[in-house]
Amino acid sequence: MKHFLVSLSIITIPLLLNANEGDKVIDCNIIFEQRKGEILRELERIDEQQQALQALQSATQNVLDQKEQDLKKRELAIAQTQKEIQEKQENIERLLKRNEEILKEMKGISQNKISETYTSMKDSKSAAILQSLPDDEAATILFALDTKVSSKILAKMDTQKAATLTTLLQKGPPFKKDSKESESSAAQNTNP
Repeated sequence: MKHFLVSLSIITIPLLLNANEGDKVIDCNIIFEQRKGEILRELERIDEQQQALQALQSATQNVLDQKEQDLKKRELAIAQTQKEIQEKQENIERLLKRNEEILKEMKGISQNKISETYTSMKDSKSAAILQSLPDDEAATILFALDTKVSSKILAKMDTQKAATLTTLLQKGPPFKKDSKESESSAAQNTNP
């Protein structure tokens, strides 16, 4: 609209000057009609550009909305996957704990059976068997026995082996030795 007023003032000022001079007579209505047509065409072009801009903005907004929906779907899928992974991990941990408990129970049962077996045997026969076992195994068995029974068995053993087992029993479980120590004690036991 400002453009129209500026154009109109540019045209009318010279016309008024010319009309006052009386040199030329110009028909203002023709000029105004021509300018009016040009301005109307310009307004139509501006309206078309504005509509195109609005259509572009609408299309852009639709694309952004679609991408946002896709992103939300992916986030939900990721959250669901993380939840499933965490549930599986918790389930695995529960199973591991249960397996460890079962394993401890089985070891306890087998240890009790071994203890009962050695308790029911004569001291000299138990001492002979334990003396031939590796130190860590013999100490584990003696540790599971009643103190009176283990003392009778140790009394029937070779003094060197009994001293080694006593030292291990003082340290307490687990009775596993380093492989070098086990090899050296096994060599000592085989060479009396």
